[in-house]
Amino acid sequence: MIQAERQLVTFEEFLDTYPETGHYELHRGVIVELQPTGTHEDIAGFIIAEFNDQIRSQTFPYSIPRSGIVRSLDAESGYQPDVLVLNRPALADEPMWTKRSTITRGESVKIAIEVASTNWRDDYLKKLHDYELLGIPEYWIVDHLGLAAGRYIGTPKQPTISIYTLDEDEYQVNQFRGSDRLISPTFPDLDLTAEQVFQAQR
Repeated sequence: MIQAERQLVTFEEFLDTYPETGHYELHRGVIVELQPTGTHEDIAGFIIAEFNDQIRSQTFPYSIPRSGIVRSLDAESGYQPDVLVLNRPALADEPMWTKRSTITRGESVKIAIEVASTNWRDDYLKKLHDYELLGIPEYWIVDHLGLAAGRYIGTPKQPTISIYTLDEDEYQVNQFRGSDRLISPTFPDLDLTAEQVFQAQR
């Protein structure tokens, strides 16, 4: 049986046809619908609240948009992180931010976070690769169900937060589980454990 080729779209076409409802991303020219769970949303919302506390208390020039798209360096993909912390002064140099809420430069992002789900391979492979190339300085994968393969989160598998930080243009990872206190270069005074994030409560 001959399968029909899937029609690839450009990044501009993706933005022009982006539905007003739902969550969608562009992966190598293919539009992908995201279906977050309630727990997924609870964790992302909890992190956003904690980060906003840090931003206010430390008067950091950062903001967390309700939604925003990060375009890959090759412009073949566009991702909508679960949490996106932006460096407000850098947005003046973003050509697509004002009209398309799209980020094209790593300097504009302080942290991108993905809460892992059944499509965890996208977080550990595609997005990790593209965020590193773009130069995003800090990338979290919150694997609250311990879904990823053992080569990514160790064995026996357990809920893990992987925090990737750039070192000479390459990501280095630190992993946190249970009562481990999270270490974030962007928010050095953040006082949270991995378990508090998994439970989405203090």
